[in-house]
Amino acid sequence: MPEILQDPVAEWVLWGAGLAMAVAIAIYVIGRIRAEPAQHEPTASELISKFRELHSRGELSDAEFRTIKTTLAARLDEELKDNGEKG
Repeated sequence: MPEILQDPVAEWVLWGAGLAMAVAIAIYVIGRIRAEPAQHEPTASELISKFRELHSRGELSDAEFRTIKTTLAARLDEELKDNGEKG
């Protein structure tokens, strides 16, 4: 074993460098995980399409479908504004 590795100061420097690398890798991994969306949330238009299909199959009443459309209308308008479209 080289003499420099037997020096306590060198040992501390090596341990510190190893710890710094481990922390850097952990920060990188956490950043990558947080950057990815946790779950795809359906858009208002996707939801309206799904509920329209349920309504056409008779699984939603007219009143339920109207309530859902009214609730999602504001969200759909906001999505259209965010995309630069006019609705």
